[in-house]
Amino acid sequence: MGKQNEASDQAPPASEARGPGRSPETSTTPRLPLDRIAAALRRERTRAGLSLSELAKRAGIAKSTLSQLEAANGKPGLETLWALSVALDVPPSVLLDPPRTAVHVIRAGQGPTVPSEVASYSAALLSASPPGARRDLYFLQVEPGSPRDSDAHSPGTTEHLIVATGRVLAGPTEDPVELAPGDYLSYPGDAPHTCRALEPGTTCVLVMQHT
Repeated sequence: MGKQNEASDQAPPASEARGPGRSPETSTTPRLPLDRIAAALRRERTRAGLSLSELAKRAGIAKSTLSQLEAANGKPGLETLWALSVALDVPPSVLLDPPRTAVHVIRAGQGPTVPSEVASYSAALLSASPPGARRDLYFLQVEPGSPRDSDAHSPGTTEHLIVATGRVLAGPTEDPVELAPGDYLSYPGDAPHTCRALEPGTTCVLVMQHT
C-alpha cells in the first residue's frame, strides 16, 4: 500500500539532543539504541511505502505505539520488534542496526538487550549478518599451552567468538583481548589472529563469516 498524505500519519523525528549511549564495556545498565531503532523503523517503513496506520495494522500494534517508537520514545519489547520486522519483511537485526568496528567487544550482560513482553526471556543482538554472507559455526575446546596462531584467511572473513567456559586471549595477533564466559568478540579473520586458553576447560563458540 502506498504512503498516505495525512499529517497525523507522520511521526515526529527522533530528538537530536540525546547523547551517545554508554560504551558496552563500561555500562552497567545496557541501553537499547532507541535513536537507531527509530531511524531504522522510519527508513524501512518509507522503503516499504507504508503509512504509520498500515504498518501498525500489519504488525498488530497500536498506531500510537509505533509513533512513539519512531520518535525514539518508549521501550520496545522483543515481540513488538519481531512483529514489526515481519510486517516490514526484514530481519529483526535491521531494526537494531548496530554500529560495527573492526574489533568489537561486548562483555557478558552488557549488550543492549530487548526483553520479552510475555516471559522471563531477553535477547541481545551481538552481530547482524551482512547480506549474502555465509556463516559457519564451530564449538572450540581449548587448553592452556601454546597459542593457536592463524594466518590471514580469505579476504572478507570475519570471526565471531563467544566464550562458554574458562578464559581466553583471542583476536588480532598484535592486540588480543582477554575474554571471560559470556563475552563476545568479533575481529578480522583476513588478518593474522590468535587464540590461547588462560584456564583449563575453556570452551567457545566460533562463527566464521565469509562475504
